[in-house]
Amino acid sequence: MGGRAVVVGGGIGGLAAGIGLRAVGWEVTVRERSAALPHTGTGLGIWPGAMRALDALGVGDEVRRRGCRQAGGSIRRPDGSRIATVDVERLERRHGEPVHLVTRPVLLAVLAGALPGPALRLGAPVTGPGSLRDAYDLVVGADGINSVVRAQMYGQRYPLRYAGAVAWRGVVDLDLAEGGETWGRGRKFGLTPAGPGRTNWYAAVRLPEGHPAPPDDRAELRRLFGDWHPPVPRVLDALTPDGILRHEIHDLTPLPSYVAGRTALLGDAAHAMTPDLGQGACQALIDAVALADCLRDAGDVPAAMRAYDRRRRRPTQRIAAGARWAGRLSGVRRLLPVRDALLRLALAAGPPA
Repeated sequence: MGGRAVVVGGGIGGLAAGIGLRAVGWEVTVRERSAALPHTGTGLGIWPGAMRALDALGVGDEVRRRGCRQAGGSIRRPDGSRIATVDVERLERRHGEPVHLVTRPVLLAVLAGALPGPALRLGAPVTGPGSLRDAYDLVVGADGINSVVRAQMYGQRYPLRYAGAVAWRGVVDLDLAEGGETWGRGRKFGLTPAGPGRTNWYAAVRLPEGHPAPPDDRAELRRLFGDWHPPVPRVLDALTPDGILRHEIHDLTPLPSYVAGRTALLGDAAHAMTPDLGQGACQALIDAVALADCLRDAGDVPAAMRAYDRRRRRPTQRIAAGARWAGRLSGVRRLLPVRDALLRLALAAGPPA
């Protein structure tokens, strides 16, 4: 089975879908609204399941080469005392693959490099995907949390939901051997080494929706986290005004289906989740490979769409619910001993791989 497919969105999931669909015999156009792939961006943890998806797309070894293995880390309190340890060696023993760290621009460049030039159309936004259904045999909505393809399918019946927190994130020129998170009362701060001389950082604070942005993000971050344990103050001192991104955290109301006719959703367009489990990019990669597999194995497109929805909707919605729960747990302000005990239990059960 094959035909003409258009992928709306040239992010991680969209590029992966383009590669996977071409591999199973489809003529593919990937349309991305941005005029160029990004040159800057934070790091991503690629978990074993997502690395297997990259292997299926033929780019896993290149991602391993251009990334690095994630070291272990701890979750601490603001005074530096340890709540729990993240045992990455246990994860590797269990799944035969470590977690790899790679920056978003590098991952996008590797994926784009696996597509022939004409297949990727940059600077080509899609505002009304309805017309695409007449021109293509398959439409894939990989256009992110504010998906126009999803809006065409469902309108506003399944809106975005405020997750109760505001986040800041960025990259600083510091070399840290180990990352981890620190959980305070209603706030947390995280660090992830991103390679020699570079460290990703992020912070989240429980705030009501629409809370006014501070006039100075650096000053606000120092007020909130400046007296926390090292190296948090050192990271804050390294911040530059143009290196801080601030946004409210939202996820997506669970959808009743990821497919309609000859249209399929994947990645954030299907199951936008909070970043608390670090699974957004990973699940988009797995979605893309699953969609290609279903189209290869099914007798026709409608059967493939049903198979894809059965294969991916429930697992991704469970992970999204887990991420929302983890975000709420990390942001509690009371009963901190109970919070810490629940965290240790969750880590003992193991993350989605």
